[in-house]
Amino acid sequence: MHTLKLVQIGNSVGVILPKEVLARLKLEKGETVFLTDTPYGVAITPHDPAFETQMDAARAIMKKRRAVLRELAK
Repeated sequence: MHTLKLVQIGNSVGVILPKEVLARLKLEKGETVFLTDTPYGVAITPHDPAFETQMDAARAIMKKRRAVLRELAK
């Protein structure tokens, strides 16, 4: 567990992530993270949950319509 400190950044407030957390999330300075609500609080993740939902739907369609997509690819 890491304790994070809120710091003033211009007119906003930010959180400084320790190097260990950045390494674990495979993040570098300037990258985007997503904050999502969970039953236990909030989660910070480098993956867009909305995009994940869209990709799950696309995978289901691709699996169901595999023969049609194969013909279109020819």
